[in-house]
Amino acid sequence: MSSFEGRTALVTGASRGIGLAIAQSLVDRGARVVVTARKADALAAAVEQLGGPDKAVAVAGNAGDAEHRAEAVRTAVETFGSLDCLVGNVGINPVFGPLMDAPLDAFRKILDTNVVSSLGLVQEAWRAWMREHGGSVLIVASVAGLKSSEGIAAYGVSKAALVNLTTQLAVELGPHGIRVNAVAPAVVKTRFAEALFTGREDAVAKQYPVGRLGVPEDIGEAAAYLLGDSAGWVTGQTLVLDGGALSRGPI
Repeated sequence: MSSFEGRTALVTGASRGIGLAIAQSLVDRGARVVVTARKADALAAAVEQLGGPDKAVAVAGNAGDAEHRAEAVRTAVETFGSLDCLVGNVGINPVFGPLMDAPLDAFRKILDTNVVSSLGLVQEAWRAWMREHGGSVLIVASVAGLKSSEGIAAYGVSKAALVNLTTQLAVELGPHGIRVNAVAPAVVKTRFAEALFTGREDAVAKQYPVGRLGVPEDIGEAAAYLLGDSAGWVTGQTLVLDGGALSRGPI
């Protein structure tokens, strides 16, 4: 597995769950990280877990705010001297139920937060560092973006857009020494996904050939591979992390 000694990563949505696991995986391999989320107190706890200010710094704010994204990128460059790895992990899902009942304002918010802000983050990193120095980008998508996703269809549409955004950016940025990949997790045991398994975890886990749900560390390890030099000839790809569920096909 690649070393990240001397490298800096920015991980959004990293106060807990998948984002924190990705940040931890990179720190364990020598990286310094900037972590973002909305709540300052949760970020402070994350920084302590990651090893304190020598290893991690936090920038609290809303991913949909352009000024916040600019501040996060600027903090990485000014504090640690570079921005080598970028992880877009922010995602919201405030709407459950059929698309025919989805309020369009809520649908717009999902797309703005999950998709538009992800592109905006890459643009900030490009302008501030990666255009001149190269780097690696990872976008956290979802298996919900690879198939129909009953009940969370609006979220699935946004994640499908991120899968395509990954391929578009990979082609556009590849000549500049920037690789862009995505991960597409299935159900991972996080607070964000609790509604999908709480009270019926054993039944849900039986849908996965490996016999269990994902844990944040599964995503962290995959992220470290895709962001590192070991994946130096990998770009434009979406790595499905689903315990084999999509391979099983229809039941």
